[in-house]
Amino acid sequence: MSSFSIPFLTPPCSSNTISSRPKICLYATPALSPIVASELDASRLEPRVEEKDGYWVLKEKYRVGINPQEKVKLEKEPMALFMEGGIDELAMMSFEEIDSSKLTKDDIDVRLKWLGLFHRRKHHYGRFMMRLKLPNGVTTSAQTRYLASVIRKYGKDGCADVTTRQNWQIRGVVLPDVPEILKGLAEVGLNSLQSGMDNVRNPVGNPLAGIDPHEIVDTRPYTNLLSQFITANSRGNPTISNLPRKWNVCVVGSHDLFEHPHINDLAYMPANKNGRFGFNLLVGGFFSPKRCAEALPLDAWVSADDVIPLCKAVLEAYRDLGTRGNRQKTRMMWLIDELGIEVFRSEIEKRMAGKQLERASEEEMVQKEWERRDYLGVHPQKQEGLSYVGIHIPVGRIHADEMDELANLADKYGTGELRLTVEQNIIIPNVENSKLDALLKEPLLKEKFSPEPSLLMKTLVACTGNQFCGQAIIETKARALKVTEEVEREVAVTRKVRMHWTGCPNTCGQVQVADIGFMGCMTRDENGKVTEGVDIFLGGRIGSDSHLAQVYKKGVPCKDLVPIVADILVNHFGAVKRNREE
Repeated sequence: MSSFSIPFLTPPCSSNTISSRPKICLYATPALSPIVASELDASRLEPRVEEKDGYWVLKEKYRVGINPQEKVKLEKEPMALFMEGGIDELAMMSFEEIDSSKLTKDDIDVRLKWLGLFHRRKHHYGRFMMRLKLPNGVTTSAQTRYLASVIRKYGKDGCADVTTRQNWQIRGVVLPDVPEILKGLAEVGLNSLQSGMDNVRNPVGNPLAGIDPHEIVDTRPYTNLLSQFITANSRGNPTISNLPRKWNVCVVGSHDLFEHPHINDLAYMPANKNGRFGFNLLVGGFFSPKRCAEALPLDAWVSADDVIPLCKAVLEAYRDLGTRGNRQKTRMMWLIDELGIEVFRSEIEKRMAGKQLERASEEEMVQKEWERRDYLGVHPQKQEGLSYVGIHIPVGRIHADEMDELANLADKYGTGELRLTVEQNIIIPNVENSKLDALLKEPLLKEKFSPEPSLLMKTLVACTGNQFCGQAIIETKARALKVTEEVEREVAVTRKVRMHWTGCPNTCGQVQVADIGFMGCMTRDENGKVTEGVDIFLGGRIGSDSHLAQVYKKGVPCKDLVPIVADILVNHFGAVKRNREE
């Protein structure tokens, strides 16, 4: 297999009323006591994987006690479905034939996630969600039209979502269409490679990169390089495709911390050092059903030229040393806890090709006393005469005709570019000021995707929910909208309140960073009947004073939510109850 290269730029939870429901984390769990290298058995720092036939596989002696997903990877290399054309053969098989063999059944249910394809066996048998790679959330009108053309053919099963990692997910895909879809993606400069399972997820950056008058650094060159490295320029990168678990990365370019660095496995924080520009590093942030943790300082700084070598070294240390047993204890922070931050740091330095990893800089560039700005609505760009317009996509859900219309608006009023955000909204950049009035009068913005939604709607986030996701316990998107609409009739708010919904403890909706979070569960109503409910989280913060939310109330039936949420808004966020007669 040929090599590749790219240029570089200069505490446990109590159970709830339903005993079978999973436990959830309440707090950001602190790291364990530091360990020095001399206290570790030397064998613990022996790499647990080895290269074999061009792929990285778990060594024989480390295969005892591994989890089922690791066994699936050992039985057949997932990347071969892409790199050796296995997807073409699989796409020609009937589902009856596929399901008759464990190997091919695992192909469609597990290994295809390495191609960004998620089989919805539980609720939509034979249909797939496809997750794209979209570094920094930047996309084009041509790309948007192509995705619209894909989902349109699937009728009511076809739709798209803006995700909390600044990218697209499209729904309704059927297996026979996949080879042709992959070719179409490549033709418009997109790919879905290595976007699921034990891979690096979409690199997140500042959604206002390059246009923000107050930006620290344009994050697009770095997120693009990261994406190119992660997928080896869309050819597939097997050196980092066998991680112990998923892994998130972001590059911060704003004082607003739109990029949410504290919940990423690796976050690049801009900092100068001795007249050189570079980044301090945070590591280990993550959410999971059993534990949530904020990223820790690595006490390391890299120059802008070393963004990719550093990322490669961190990934290789995690790949080599991470455990592969209980999936709830295989995210990178668990490895940091076990080794201690200094040993983990030294293992990264070992993999930096002879370079010394410098200590963190004291010249941090992010202003800690900074009020997070609102990017929805009309805002001036750093380029004279141009503005960007942030529009609200209710809970991130969008359909083919709407995608086509957005693409048309980007061409007509901007430069054919759209920006996706982690709050599931979209920005149209580069609009001439003389065209703003006409854009704001467009029916799509007047009737569906408003630049000026209500204070509660503008920051509302919801995961897929059980409409499409087999892991979700409750329906989220429609319910989030309905509850918010009803709450708005009960109370008036004077400031934004970020409300996030997630269908299960996997917390794709990131409830722990919300002012008010709702995590799906099964509970009992006043008559003892099992019903859909939520655990309510309160007090999450984003920005330099980030803090993960704590559970406020557990097992609330969804039908009882409106008055409870209204009271929370009054008691904690200064809302005022409306006079119903008025």
